Amino acid sequence: MSLATARNLDHPEPEAIRLEAVLHALSDPMRLRIVRFLASLPLGEEAACSAIDLVVSKSTTTHHFRVLREAGVIVQVYRGTAKMNRLRREDLDTLFPGLVDTVLDADTRQRERAD
Repeated sequence: MSLATARNLDHPEPEAIRLEAVLHALSDPMRLRIVRFLASLPLGEEAACSAIDLVVSKSTTTHHFRVLREAGVIVQVYRGTAKMNRLRREDLDTLFPGLVDTVLDADTRQRERAD
């Protein structure tokens, strides 16, 4: 891992991304909501944290984004004062083919059963 500064956030290299960390990151409903939103964007497109409607405190939101970033699920970069987020779709699909789609599909089916 590279060193992080206040404006340069640390991200794992693809070879350091572990399945158990990704599964842990995806195990929380709020984090799944973030991933679902980012997965709906065109490949490579970014979104600000504030663009994703989460009904939790700012500190809890920050925690969820950090867990996703440290697990290698998302990339976060500063653009001016905004922290922008992008799903690491290509890395995840290379390392764990079909995992993101399978988890999101299973989440959709589960939410439909609950309705």
